[in-house]
Amino acid sequence: MSFTAKRSTQRIRRNNGSAGEVYDEPGHLIRRAQQIAVSLFHSTMGNGITPIQYCVLRVLQEHPEIDQVTLARFCALDTSTAADLAVRLEERGLVRRMMPMKSKRFRLLHLTPEGAALLKKLIPRSAVLASRLLQALNREEQKILMQLLKKFVHLNNDESRAPLDRGFVKARNGSR
Repeated sequence: MSFTAKRSTQRIRRNNGSAGEVYDEPGHLIRRAQQIAVSLFHSTMGNGITPIQYCVLRVLQEHPEIDQVTLARFCALDTSTAADLAVRLEERGLVRRMMPMKSKRFRLLHLTPEGAALLKKLIPRSAVLASRLLQALNREEQKILMQLLKKFVHLNNDESRAPLDRGFVKARNGSR
């Protein structure tokens, strides 16, 4: 079968609901988008920080002295990953982990002055990063992409191994 005939057959299959090229599959496109986002993150943010470390620092800035399990929920991480990140960030002097006097079962986390200073430099760069990520799209397309990404993530949150929980669930005492 010639190359042209193969391409025609592929188009016909695609139009009849059969699988098309892998490059057009949503999972592949999402993976590629993640690769591009991480690459742009590193070239824009610098400082040897990863996207998830940035998220952890931002969450700790907004929620000082939360425990590692809560941090995991707020960052959509499993608890062992959150604990490892906390240790690494503590080793870098960006986070302090403290055991409360009343309980030795968990650790409270907060930013150190060095962590706060780093965030002060990174937060303005995050606006530059957002601009770089979306610059190929016009304003309307940017708005639509962001709306669809939020919808996709929200509607599929429970499919994740570590669903995001931003604290809008019932508190321990049963109140909202």
